[in-house]
Amino acid sequence: MFSHKNKSWFLVCATLMLGMAGGASAAPAHYAPLNGNPDGSYTIDPQHTNVLFTIGHVGITEFTGHFDKISGTYTFNNTVPQKDRVRITIPAASINTNFALRDQHLRSKEFFDVKKYPDITFVSTKYAPNGDKAGNLYGNLTMHGVTKPVMFKVREIGAGEISYLPKPWGGYLSGFVATTTIRRSDFGMTAYLPEGLSNTIHIKVEVEGVKQS
Repeated sequence: MFSHKNKSWFLVCATLMLGMAGGASAAPAHYAPLNGNPDGSYTIDPQHTNVLFTIGHVGITEFTGHFDKISGTYTFNNTVPQKDRVRITIPAASINTNFALRDQHLRSKEFFDVKKYPDITFVSTKYAPNGDKAGNLYGNLTMHGVTKPVMFKVREIGAGEISYLPKPWGGYLSGFVATTTIRRSDFGMTAYLPEGLSNTIHIKVEVEGVKQS
């Protein structure tokens, strides 16, 4: 039996196939980033947004995990970037490294202590454009009960009207990729330092948002 999520994806795939077969709402014949105007206020689409983190493991490799849940909003203004705003919330308990026992450990007091600190949040303070479709996003990251300033390097991927997808995926969309590097010790997470796990954490956020009317 299909789950609700599987049914939703089935409907999306069916719509795409019908659109590609022809008609006014047909999908593009080839893939390419859209070059529409990204200005506006958006709600983050959690099903097309990823929060990835990469950490060094025992000095021999790098390991990447992610968070399954995210919510938030952002406002983009090409003309007056001072008006740009980003607010993101991630339930810490949604951490996923594809190994249940490890995820349980990461939720414990040794790491995220999710019962005491249930949410990771980011609230922007400033956006500074840096070249074409790129910029630096400054703000405050709160994790494990500690708030620190961070700077994300942001790159615009595309924006435009997507008429061939059904709700809630269609409409006017925009997308960005943001990256930063933090030290987990700055947020009070020092387990397995310095030998077992690196202090440096690389973060990548792939954001897709739906424009609000």
